[in-house]
Amino acid sequence: MTYEIQAVARAAQGTGASRRLRKAGKLPGIVYGGNVAPLAIELDHNSMYYTLKEEAFHTALIKLAVEGKIEQVLLRSVNYHPFKQQVLHLDFQRVDENTTVEVRVPLHFIGADVCEGVKMQGGTMSYILNDVMVRCVATKIPEFLNVDLSKLAVGNTIANLSNIQLPEGIELMALVRGEGLAVASLNGAKAG
Repeated sequence: MTYEIQAVARAAQGTGASRRLRKAGKLPGIVYGGNVAPLAIELDHNSMYYTLKEEAFHTALIKLAVEGKIEQVLLRSVNYHPFKQQVLHLDFQRVDENTTVEVRVPLHFIGADVCEGVKMQGGTMSYILNDVMVRCVATKIPEFLNVDLSKLAVGNTIANLSNIQLPEGIELMALVRGEGLAVASLNGAKAG
């Protein structure tokens, strides 16, 4: 999915300028990367606040229009207020089809309700990881990764990173480092 957002370049920077922007319902941000100097921007706070609630936005390529010029960017950092429902700052990175990036991608668990360990052996599923760090070309970032839990039963109670089917060109950073982390486990299943 591709998102398109509008922004305006801003000249005033610093804490005071950012506070004034937030009071006016705007959101400060920055665009960096590539062979171009970083660009300070301002966005509409409310539209960005609700867009940030969409899981796909955090791994999607974004077409950022800044005063008529469109750049392809990736969301890199979001700063939230500690207790108000307010976004304080956004960081975007310029990317192209040759840029290799490391990004956190959410895991979607499927088949937990039909696996033998839950359905027939009375176990419960515990989810250990919610997302994983992947490395790939920016244009091939997956929206999410599926973890199939339908085969878990007594004697095979842990789903590892190595069980995740990866699209071509995607590397799991934990596996690159040699860490075979568990992503889900089956608890309390009894052999029947």
